[in-house]
Amino acid sequence: MSHNKYIPATDRYSNSVGYQACGKSGLQLPNISLGLWHNFGDVDDADEALKMIQFAFDHGITHFDLANNYGTPFGSAEKNFGKILKEHFASHRDEMIISSKAGHLMWEGPYGDGGSRKYMMASLNQSLHRMKLDYVDIFYSHRYDANTPLEETMGALSDMVKQGKALYVGISKYPTDKAREAYRILRENGTPCLINQDRYNIFTRDIEQSVLPLAEENGVGMIAFSPLAQGMLSDKYLNGIPENSRAAHSYGFLQKSQLTPEKIEQIRKLNDIAAQRGQTLAQMALAWCLHQPGVNSVIIGTSSVKQLQDNIDALKNTAFSNDELWKIGELGA
Repeated sequence: MSHNKYIPATDRYSNSVGYQACGKSGLQLPNISLGLWHNFGDVDDADEALKMIQFAFDHGITHFDLANNYGTPFGSAEKNFGKILKEHFASHRDEMIISSKAGHLMWEGPYGDGGSRKYMMASLNQSLHRMKLDYVDIFYSHRYDANTPLEETMGALSDMVKQGKALYVGISKYPTDKAREAYRILRENGTPCLINQDRYNIFTRDIEQSVLPLAEENGVGMIAFSPLAQGMLSDKYLNGIPENSRAAHSYGFLQKSQLTPEKIEQIRKLNDIAAQRGQTLAQMALAWCLHQPGVNSVIIGTSSVKQLQDNIDALKNTAFSNDELWKIGELGA
């Protein structure tokens, strides 16, 4: 890791990605947030990871999204991010929104997964230790756990705020009825839900039906993950499946079976619309997510500074004609 003293760009706010309020709260999130799910683990390029975080911050990307199990091995993204914070951002902590989560498998045995108070509290303490932080800005229940009463999971979140270990709390990937209940409990506990994080992209629009309207009704912000559908909404798969791509591996979330000839044809047609707009497909896909008024920020996962710059450039054209929206809607169905 390079040890030259990092001095952030002086125009990082005047020339930023822009901000919008998260739901009805006073907290503003950058239009684009940086996710550390991939590319920040021990198996990844540490120099590139550092450069991406510095480049993001230089462009006003203040929100860095993590979870206990991000990185290979689990926990390594938080540990590496903690090192970067300590060495390069020690005097800029108050300019950053750092989030973490617990809900998926993190360690062996009955207390390393789910939504119990035991797991949630232990996980937050471990995350703070790995990142060398006193508090996170946002802590999420990463998924609904049917084996734990919602009162228990939400009670743990509320206590994190009351203990000063999290400033805000949120939920991720909750079924609508459970989200409604979670919002009620958190509000009654005096720690209203700040944010809901869910999957949203041109190919996955389910949240428009009930998740988004419910969040809006409750003053809860919405942040979208997977805006590029695991890379499907990029130029990567226009000519089939490259060898080193996510879809070429038998593991991971994007499987070859998802990239049918029909899907690749849809991707090509979407790419044509993007080209007519003067954008790459990835840029159009990000701009499209932000065009939805209920979405306050999109989380991107990049593997290089170049990719990060390309993603930021999506903000140069975020206006869509009705005709474009209709065509995109047809192709995404």
